[in-house]
Amino acid sequence: MRQAPSAEAREVARAAARWLALIESGADEFDHGALQRWRESKAEHEAAWQKAQRLRQRFAEVPSSLGLATLDRPALARRSVLKRALGVAALVPTAWLLGRELPLEAWRADLHTATGERRRWTLAGGNVLQLNTDSAVDLDLEARRLMLLRGEIALKVVDVPLAVQLPYGEVSVGRGEVCIRLDQRNCRVSVVSGAVQLQPAQGPARRLAEGQQVDLSATGAAATSTFDAGQMGWREGVLVAQNQPLGDFLRELDRYRPGVLRWDEGLEALRVTGSFRLENTDRILALLSASLPLEVHMRTRYWVTLTPRKNIA
Repeated sequence: MRQAPSAEAREVARAAARWLALIESGADEFDHGALQRWRESKAEHEAAWQKAQRLRQRFAEVPSSLGLATLDRPALARRSVLKRALGVAALVPTAWLLGRELPLEAWRADLHTATGERRRWTLAGGNVLQLNTDSAVDLDLEARRLMLLRGEIALKVVDVPLAVQLPYGEVSVGRGEVCIRLDQRNCRVSVVSGAVQLQPAQGPARRLAEGQQVDLSATGAAATSTFDAGQMGWREGVLVAQNQPLGDFLRELDRYRPGVLRWDEGLEALRVTGSFRLENTDRILALLSASLPLEVHMRTRYWVTLTPRKNIA
């Protein structure tokens, strides 16, 4: 059986696919230089790029049947069809690479959301499940259990107890609300109300009360800490920042935007305060540009760069 790629391997494959999409869409000298530096930084990066290039060559030619089908159409229609065909040919390697390297179980899950999408379901007994951006869950309601495969959930249990299976343990919720976020290397469990029972895959069980959170990893559970309820603003479609470093804010915002969002390192230390509606992340970027000394450059809707604002004498 084919071994599932590690989280690091999936991230490298995702990066290679993004670079491929940029090059195919028309990159400048700056982008080619950045790609070269990325390739040279690690052997894994170069291997992933070579794989992407082989896929690009495999799908380089538009099928002849597709070309023949346009010959008897008016010139304008032929150009339109050919443009769409070339666009598909350029995107196929990227989609294929992502499909091979990213976890397919997320796409086959009982419930899932796309990047930027948030959804809410009412389960048996009035329990409420919310999925944040780019998340996936499998359900086994007969066993009163669900499995978090990817991303972040909020689960409010009002009657029927539920257990949440995680890569690093299990959370049992009798009554109350819990938010659980699964990242590449750990899983954060935050209790919004009530209490939960936490059973790490490694180590003793632990009870978490309202306002407490803990990080789980392959080595067990970290120390219990308190959390800011503003971190859970996504449930209402809001991203909240309170004197937050801009770099941290942008890394969080990036979760809600398809494509690539990158920024100059000199912007990292700027501070952000405010509540931002997640249904329009382009507007969030515009608000940042209006309130902070930065400029937003949109090559396309899916490739955005933030740079320090230039002082004009």
